[in-house]
Amino acid sequence: MDWRLAVDIGGTFTDVVLLDAGTGRVVVDKTLTTPAAPLNGVRTGVRQLLSKAGVVPKDITAPIVHATTLITNSLIEGKTGRAGLVTTLGFGDTLLIRDEHRYDMYDLQIEFPAPPISRDRTFEIDERVSAEGKVLADPTVADLEVLAKELEASQVESVAVCFLNSYVNGANEHKVAAFLRERLGVPVCVSSEISPQIREYPRMITVACNAATMPVIGPYLDELQRWLKAEGFGGSVLMMLSNGGVVSADDAAAAPIRLVESGPAAGALAGSWFAKRMQMDRLLCFDMGGTTAKACLIEHGEPDLTNTFEVARAYRFKKGSGFPVSVPSVDLVEIGAGGGSLAHLDQFGLLKVGPESSGAEPGPASYGQGGTEPAVTDADVVLGLLDPAAFLGGDMPLDGSLAKAAVGRVGEGLGLSALESAAGIHEIVNQNMAAAARMHGVEQGIDLRGISVLAFGGAGPVHACGVAELLESDRVIFPINASVLSAFGTLVSPVRIDLGRSMVRRLDLVDTAERDRLLDQLRNEGRRVLAAAGVPDNQVVFRYGIDARYAGQGNEITIWLGEGEKWPSDTETVIAAFEQNYREIYGMTIPDVGIEVVTWRLSAMANTTMVEPDPVASGTAARGSDPLASGHRLMLFDRNAKQVQTPVYQRSDLGAGARFSGPAVVEERETTAVIRPGWSVEVASDGSLVATRQGPNQSEGVR
Repeated sequence: MDWRLAVDIGGTFTDVVLLDAGTGRVVVDKTLTTPAAPLNGVRTGVRQLLSKAGVVPKDITAPIVHATTLITNSLIEGKTGRAGLVTTLGFGDTLLIRDEHRYDMYDLQIEFPAPPISRDRTFEIDERVSAEGKVLADPTVADLEVLAKELEASQVESVAVCFLNSYVNGANEHKVAAFLRERLGVPVCVSSEISPQIREYPRMITVACNAATMPVIGPYLDELQRWLKAEGFGGSVLMMLSNGGVVSADDAAAAPIRLVESGPAAGALAGSWFAKRMQMDRLLCFDMGGTTAKACLIEHGEPDLTNTFEVARAYRFKKGSGFPVSVPSVDLVEIGAGGGSLAHLDQFGLLKVGPESSGAEPGPASYGQGGTEPAVTDADVVLGLLDPAAFLGGDMPLDGSLAKAAVGRVGEGLGLSALESAAGIHEIVNQNMAAAARMHGVEQGIDLRGISVLAFGGAGPVHACGVAELLESDRVIFPINASVLSAFGTLVSPVRIDLGRSMVRRLDLVDTAERDRLLDQLRNEGRRVLAAAGVPDNQVVFRYGIDARYAGQGNEITIWLGEGEKWPSDTETVIAAFEQNYREIYGMTIPDVGIEVVTWRLSAMANTTMVEPDPVASGTAARGSDPLASGHRLMLFDRNAKQVQTPVYQRSDLGAGARFSGPAVVEERETTAVIRPGWSVEVASDGSLVATRQGPNQSEGVR
């Protein structure tokens, strides 16, 4: 057998998946995340999973793939390491000045998140590199000695080095970093490696976030690898990146900022895998977990990538209120709308849900761990959508009386019963998620009406039909093992690294020898990263792109141009591709104005071997017939409706071809699929539930 193990640490739950690549057998488990000591949750989940599968650690010799929210959460919560920053003399206030952009022109009390490295741990040194890359002033040994003493006195756990114009020539950064590593014995990162791109503030905040999270991820990965070795696992560790690729644990520890959207990216890759299997050109991934909900559009079988990602926003829906880190990331929208999102009354007495979350500790009130505020999970329990006794297969029963009491306290302020308040909470969180998904589509110029929705995450299947109705979508797909689909996504992700380096040149004045030297550097780095992840050199594939603009403009668009061992395009092809992309975005081109390349990009990747999970066996019902319900319970689906006795089906009883109509719920150990009234379901050959909304816009049948 060829067992593959995947782990995904979420804000509330840690998911683990075992896949036998030879037979397609999949075994999954889920356990509460332990935020104070993440490895505890991982150990618990992995041991439970191996016991369930009848597998011992030595049976797993393939790399263990790992996604995590550790980096994102540490930046959002400000629970980072004690990092220092070294920059050019006169530029110590860059993290405070930012880019001088006000995301809200009329807010006199405008707020930004505190920089990950404070001003008192920011140090300047006399050095200078020109915009052309010429070293004008070297840091002296005397200055380096003083700098080392200041950093040592500040008790820093890591250091970021970011000098002016170092994206052109990083010699001074490397000189300072080498000295500090030897003198201080702490991790040191430089902007010319982490983000060798033009624009001072994005480059500095990226390397500052990287340094601040190195003391978070480094010890965890060291501890994880020691435990895996002691247990007898034979595989190395690969970490999921924000761009949808995986790299070695050592490379991830050196550049943890690339992990900032690790978990959500894994979910997007799982969505891409499903889209290709089901031959769907367009699909909306809807991933709702315990802390957040994510929406990602899959077009032509692939998620879009963006070269900047904003983390730790002061205001979730206000672009510019967070840290604009320059890392390639899957383009998705994420909001504070999960099973643990808390309901409350605002200053005007209106019901709001999120973005605050109860997390794993203490969790929703129904967890019985001390939480008293009502969460979305509590509302779903009150509505009857979740069976408290069946949560996590009965291994973690919920307390329905605590859920009702917590929701009822919010209802008192509204003059509503607990049941009415629960319906309001459920409706509001659905509206929040639909609005975020709709905005995600608008930003990409796409109308989401009628799009098929892939629902996953622990809470995603509970809310998917309600969100789909708000998006005017008429098909929802509930994949088998939907609750741990992001962890599964890591197993179908390629080994990949996305690199970029700024070299500003007019397209018609590009020196091909200079360009090829830069690309050689990127290719060599790509080969090194993939080799560290176990990829033979002959399996590495290179893809090329540029960030370009019309000369004189202030912003660029990214264009991908082709694959190969060498630069794949001539000037005419690049111009045509730029104009086509520019026209798609802005509806026009600008004649007689030259094109300027700002950043040269390269993706180094190894193609993924497709896996096929076991086909679902025939259930208790014959193909095309109605399955037998395991029971019924009273549920409420809308505020203005009445409670109805609703059939409950067990996922294990539903064979391929089985059909039934809503209202209904389908239970499995890790999640519950809620089929609202007006929807019908057919079980696909792989076990996916394909729900179709009845009406004039009904989708095509199951593929």
